[in-house]
Amino acid sequence: MADASQTNRPRPLSPHIGTYRWGAHMAASIFHRGTGLALAFGGVVFTWWLLSLATGKDAYAQFEAVAGSLIGELALIGFTYALVQHALGGLRHLYMDTGAGYEIHGNRRLSKIIFVVAVLLTALIWAFGKGHI
Repeated sequence: MADASQTNRPRPLSPHIGTYRWGAHMAASIFHRGTGLALAFGGVVFTWWLLSLATGKDAYAQFEAVAGSLIGELALIGFTYALVQHALGGLRHLYMDTGAGYEIHGNRRLSKIIFVVAVLLTALIWAFGKGHI
């Protein structure tokens, strides 16, 4: 049986969050999880859009009013960013699944590129897609 004095000691926090040097590679991994959650919420909005299309003009007009408001457009831009960021993060993980990209400098560089490309693609999608759909 274990010594009673040892059972009251706090458990170690290993590896502790302060042990690691934060970088883009860690942020990319966290953003991949976060954008996955955002896409789940976006799926609910997408379902609302489909149901409003199937229900009729009044239901679609209500959806369009919400989606066309400032908050609605910001949410749709955020959803677009989440979709692009998550897709690029998935491609990064797929690339790493081949055994490549584990060296720290290359991993950090690829992660930074993904963030920049996600913002640029989101801006391009909204610049060229708004009003054409």
